[in-house]
Amino acid sequence: MITINWQPNILEDNLIRLTPLTEYDFDVLHKVASDPLIWEQHPTKDRYKKEVFQLFFDEAVESHMAFLIIDKESSEIIGSTRYYDYKAETCTIAIGYTFLAKQYWGRQYNKSVKKMLLDYAFQFVDKVFFHVGSTNTRSQIAVSKIGALKVNEIDFDYYGKKVLHFEYLIEKTDWK
Repeated sequence: MITINWQPNILEDNLIRLTPLTEYDFDVLHKVASDPLIWEQHPTKDRYKKEVFQLFFDEAVESHMAFLIIDKESSEIIGSTRYYDYKAETCTIAIGYTFLAKQYWGRQYNKSVKKMLLDYAFQFVDKVFFHVGSTNTRSQIAVSKIGALKVNEIDFDYYGKKVLHFEYLIEKTDWK
């Protein structure tokens, strides 16, 4: 069985660089995440609070699948993203938990992040899923723009509370 490194040292294009998230990145990443507008459509609307963000951050670090998003022009950390839910038996993985500083919204940054992650993932899997909260229209539009199709509605457990999410899919055969 092949071991896959879901956290390669660097993925980059002309716009951004993705580097592995480490436990030493909390303060600089929380500085970005401390804007309440980032989380206003998210099921965990108070993730901008340090103690709530700490849970999110710790899970990301422990996953060994998470990345910092760095603007190559300014070298500033502008957000985070990660792979999760890898299933070798079905040859699938999910991409998510992505957030960007609001000055990077509506431009090419999210598309760039997803393209790099998809290009890397499709070397190893046949299907990539995205799970987006039912009230997060901004992210629903963003994943649709990269070609993901809504295929399911599922409840996720958010710290003991069931939260409706829409499941989107991109298959390797459809990825350009």
